[in-house]
Amino acid sequence: VQLQASGGGSVQPGESLRLSCVASGRSFSDLSTGWFRQAPGKEREMVAAISRNGVTTWYPDSIKGRFTISRDDAATTVYLQMNSLKSLDTAVYYCAAVPRIITSSLGTPSSYNYWGQGTQVTVSS
Repeated sequence: VQLQASGGGSVQPGESLRLSCVASGRSFSDLSTGWFRQAPGKEREMVAAISRNGVTTWYPDSIKGRFTISRDDAATTVYLQMNSLKSLDTAVYYCAAVPRIITSSLGTPSSYNYWGQGTQVTVSS
């Protein structure tokens, strides 16, 4: 599985960004996908996940209401819509995927075994 993330950039606090991650190499309908981020000097943090059928999503409490994950199976792409961005959202964002996991494992970072390259998001005034 190959994952190609894009859409990062520099924005001001309160603005929005949408990240995209295109998957290839395996049937997209097999893959549950997630977004992670890592800020300098901090551990990697999971920010969203979506089941392979798109029915179930997962977010940590710190993110709920600001970020939305979605998928377009025809485009084999998963998106992360980020609204009301804050300086603490500054990080490198990564997409990840795993085939055929149970829904209850969506929010478990160690479940994911395919990773894309990161895309930088910088929120600063």
